[in-house]
Amino acid sequence: MRKLTFLFMAFFFIVNLISCGPGDDSGKKGRINLFTGAKGEIRLLTLDPGHFHAALVQKNMYDQINSEVFVYAPEGNDVNEHVKRILGYNARAENPTKWFEKVYRGADYLEKMISEKRGNVVVLSGNNRIKSDYILKSVNAGLNVLADKPMVITNEQFPILEEAFKKAKEKGVLLYDIMTERFSVTTMLQRELSMIPEIFGTLKPGSAEKPGIEMISVHYFYKNVSGNVLVRPGWFFDVNQQGEGIVDVTTHLVDLVQWECYPEQILQKSDIQIISARRWPTTFSKDEFKEVTLLDQYPSCLSDAIKDENLNVYANGEIIYKLRGTVAKVTAIWNYKAPEGAGDTHYSIMRGSLANLEIRQGTEEKNDPTLYITAATDADLNNFASILETKIKNLPQAGLTIESVNKNTWKLVIPQQLKVGHEAHFAQVTAKYLEYLKAGKLPDWEIPNMITKYFTTTEALRIAKKVN
Repeated sequence: MRKLTFLFMAFFFIVNLISCGPGDDSGKKGRINLFTGAKGEIRLLTLDPGHFHAALVQKNMYDQINSEVFVYAPEGNDVNEHVKRILGYNARAENPTKWFEKVYRGADYLEKMISEKRGNVVVLSGNNRIKSDYILKSVNAGLNVLADKPMVITNEQFPILEEAFKKAKEKGVLLYDIMTERFSVTTMLQRELSMIPEIFGTLKPGSAEKPGIEMISVHYFYKNVSGNVLVRPGWFFDVNQQGEGIVDVTTHLVDLVQWECYPEQILQKSDIQIISARRWPTTFSKDEFKEVTLLDQYPSCLSDAIKDENLNVYANGEIIYKLRGTVAKVTAIWNYKAPEGAGDTHYSIMRGSLANLEIRQGTEEKNDPTLYITAATDADLNNFASILETKIKNLPQAGLTIESVNKNTWKLVIPQQLKVGHEAHFAQVTAKYLEYLKAGKLPDWEIPNMITKYFTTTEALRIAKKVN
């Protein structure tokens, strides 16, 4: 009898150990999903894909991700367009993908995904009004989440996101947002050069009139994606569903401010002080709206934004704020259509005590992001150039050189093979997320900094709405 009791207790202990798995960072909570990096162990669940970024996650294949992907969505054009993009990747002549999309269409798509639980990583990119709710319900179900920005678009919804991060920790799953701009080579080099005291010195605190760091992102509603003119859903123009520009594209800019000014440091909401915030609309004619949506009429959700048959979308925003000791300014602008040969552009300047690091992407650069290093006027310019030339040879990116522009400004010449486009950055973000899944954790600074980032954008919107 004693022997049977002992065997039963041993069996119970082993089963309990296996079911709980190893602990999380604190050693007190169990992890739901354990990843080893094995081939095909990650199974994607694509939830309500209303934005083309959901498809870009699958533009490439990954050994760790199973080729069978389960899609859950309501009936409609959004899911149809998503599947069409994936099939397009499968059918392309060069490096075709081999995805097998298993699509469920129905009003109960969210409940179906959670009850069936046929995967372990949820990919979210679509209607932002309900995204924070999707995130919370997914992590509560023990699912990892890879979410497109923005995770949340209003101050009222922000506590839902905070709760989601809390639950993700309890469940032992990873909640992460897709920050593609960190993988732009010019941005990476701007960050790396800012961490070399002999070149940059220290970051200037700046002022509202002349910030220590400033970024401007210009986007266009009419654009080509994967070789085709992008058809945008009508709801994309509803700021209650997509989010205003001040909480949408500015997410990338606020992220870069944190990532570049305070690399790998833990930031808190208390580190943020909004100095000013403003918003303004982009106006469309009915014909322009039809050109990018293929819709003959404005959807009813846009009725409040129509004036004299033109559509006014609050897609533009500016935030001036203090992050710890640094004044930052970020601006997001959405125009209808880019000039011929141009596209989305990014401008950034970091002002240092020894030099400014400036990314320009204008006509002079032929729309190619270019990093300029401008030494302080009182610097020993010959010595500065020599240090700059020596230091860039030690950077991780091979083949970098400098080219003189004027007596105190140099252009960083970057080999073409290092310049991959925006769409390729999605594969880089996904690969990084796979590393984190295998490690079983995010870097210590990522979660608090994501919370701080979304506090900044949603608080700025709240303030901007008070102004106009």
